[in-house]
Amino acid sequence: MTIEDVVILCKKRSMRWTSHILERILYRGISIEDIENAVINGEIIEQYPNDYPYPSCLLMGYTKTGKVLHVVCGSDGIELWLITAYYPNSAQWTDDFRQRSKI
Repeated sequence: MTIEDVVILCKKRSMRWTSHILERILYRGISIEDIENAVINGEIIEQYPNDYPYPSCLLMGYTKTGKVLHVVCGSDGIELWLITAYYPNSAQWTDDFRQRSKI
């Protein structure tokens, strides 16, 4: 999965919003616009090629107001499955939020 593939599916609005991500973003106060902005302007920081039912990845991007946002998504090549999103905890990530902290 490449960031280009993810961006194309997002821009085409070929996305499937799982019930899990909808529950999480409502609880965390994250907007759909913030998710889309993070995906379109973000970067893949982790790949999960063996995830079921489709390979997935962790993206790091930014909200419209510049806050760091992590989005987990998978793809079957036809649709982008949005799985979860969260604001990363600085205690669990390096200063740039691209790598997990080594504890």
